Amino acid sequence: MRAVGYQTPLPIDNPEALQDIDLPKPVPVGRDILVEIRAVSVNPVDTKVRRSAAPESGQWRVLGWDAAGVVTAVGPDVSKFSVGDEVFYAGALQRAGTNAQFHLVDERIVGRKPRSLDWAEAAALPLTAITAWEMLFDRLDVRRAVPGATPSLLIVGGAGGVGSIAIQLARALTDLTVIATASRPETREWVRQLGAHHVIDHTQSLAAQVMHLPTGAPGFVFSTTQTDRHFEDIVALLAPQGRFGLIDDPTELSALPLKRKSLSLHWELMFTRPLFETADMSAQGMLLDEVAALIDAGRVRTTLAEHYGLINAENLRRAHAVIESGRAKGKIVLEGFCN
Repeated sequence: MRAVGYQTPLPIDNPEALQDIDLPKPVPVGRDILVEIRAVSVNPVDTKVRRSAAPESGQWRVLGWDAAGVVTAVGPDVSKFSVGDEVFYAGALQRAGTNAQFHLVDERIVGRKPRSLDWAEAAALPLTAITAWEMLFDRLDVRRAVPGATPSLLIVGGAGGVGSIAIQLARALTDLTVIATASRPETREWVRQLGAHHVIDHTQSLAAQVMHLPTGAPGFVFSTTQTDRHFEDIVALLAPQGRFGLIDDPTELSALPLKRKSLSLHWELMFTRPLFETADMSAQGMLLDEVAALIDAGRVRTTLAEHYGLINAENLRRAHAVIESGRAKGKIVLEGFCN
């Protein structure tokens, strides 16, 4: 089968950073389903792994987690899916990725593809939707009010892939006032279209801007990027007993400044459930089904922003370069393999 992989971590401008390769077609066992990949999207985790994780000598590492496709075979213990089902999912960090014609994935973390979306539109969603859902409802527990705080949520990095779906989920499933950060005219307009009530500029002081909003101090902050830079402001602007969640990787983060306000700190990694095969691992498949229902009901839309064409090394290198530049808006998707 055709695939895209690498053997050595390299800068993305090196042609060997991602290469077109051929690999054996995998066979499902246990609870795995074999999916014929129709479309994939690219996430920051793809670039982080490519830059830092070397496969065993002589082996290929295939990246990619987001995918939409068709079930072509199932393992003997599969109960949720059958051959021919259309699915979307985000895969598992410790397994081979989706930048291949065929891919194995545990059925418990797979959802049924939204009927109203095409392959590319569906592939844009899983990883970011899982991340946003788990942060909002499992970690920050935004449906449980912070006593005395304004029912509002600040999303730092509102125009990115996670921010783009988090805005929509918060609007569709809560009564929170949503404040999103964006700095360029096109990204500010993007987050407004997605439903943000207020937009502030993350190149300026967040606390000073929030202070001038009619919302008052928010009870929740969801930081998707540059937490190091904004940490002091986040502590200052959060309401007492507020909740702070993050998904990026600060070089250093001291929880001590949170003590005076009794602020709670919440990490989210959407790979945790499949990585440890937690007792609630199937929650990811179920939440993807709920996201699909929201989409088909017209309450949430795809976050696809750019379509880069076929799934091949050249187009994936281009997508990685844009993500590494920090200027991506929404999601970059690739679709299909060359015959």
